[in-house]
Amino acid sequence: MANPPTFPYDERDLARFRETQQLAYHCAEQVADWIEPGVTERQATAELRRRLVAAGVQDFFHVPFAWFGDRTAFRHFHTPLQFFAGNRRLQEGMPYVLDCAPIVDGYTADIGYGGKVGENRVWDRLAADLKVYRELILTEVRARRPLDEVYAAVDAQIAAHGYDNRHQVYPGRVIGHQVTRTTMRGPAGVNVFGFGVRTLQTLGRELISERLHGRSPLWADGRSSRHAPTPGLWAVEPHIGFRGVGIKFEELLVVTEDDAYWLDDDLPHVRRWTTDTAEATEAATAPTTAPTTAPTTETSTEATTLEATR
Repeated sequence: MANPPTFPYDERDLARFRETQQLAYHCAEQVADWIEPGVTERQATAELRRRLVAAGVQDFFHVPFAWFGDRTAFRHFHTPLQFFAGNRRLQEGMPYVLDCAPIVDGYTADIGYGGKVGENRVWDRLAADLKVYRELILTEVRARRPLDEVYAAVDAQIAAHGYDNRHQVYPGRVIGHQVTRTTMRGPAGVNVFGFGVRTLQTLGRELISERLHGRSPLWADGRSSRHAPTPGLWAVEPHIGFRGVGIKFEELLVVTEDDAYWLDDDLPHVRRWTTDTAEATEAATAPTTAPTTAPTTETSTEATTLEATR
């Protein structure tokens, strides 16, 4: 088997990938502030696309997605068409996931943004636990473990938490995929089966090239991922679920010949964990008081069941 390639990007390239990822998350946060009960998934994806294009996005790795309610956990998904936005309306207490993959000057980002409308204690628990997966993936990749073994380690952690692996529902069961700078000359803005024409050209080229060297640009749990992490950029998306609640993050992981690191730590989910940690530390040093009311919602019942699995 041929040696893996050297890391193909310089600091300027990384800065441009980082800018595109920041743009994607910024637009997702804007849509998160905009959505409210009654909005449909299709309306959310249309608004996300509008904001991305207004911000300078020229093409998409794939079309924007939005999933509401139990669709965030891909319940009853049996065909790829079910991933596309539908007429599901957001309701109070529902979780949601926004997913977009903009391209600016050939630099691609692929992000996932999880949120909720109103109170949802199950979502709160899953959102906090996502931090574990971000740390685990980085540790495993830095150890140069084969990608299928990293996938298995994530599976084991999901089981330990009492959750379901939901990224296994994606086509190919992927938890991630390589991201390269798009240089193909196909028409921008034209999509086939949700993927840009330029994306399909680039993916086809990468699949052929990597397979010839015993590697794959798609990260799953099968034989094709039984190799050390390939130097480059990987969009990684651990997706976990509990009953009707699903959540994920998706961001770019930098893999060099001998190291790995997340491209950017200034992201919504990382900032949320930092805030949660600070608040927990503050609460631990403050006097405790008994709650004045008991939880009465269905979500509270699910949260009690969730805690019982720990």
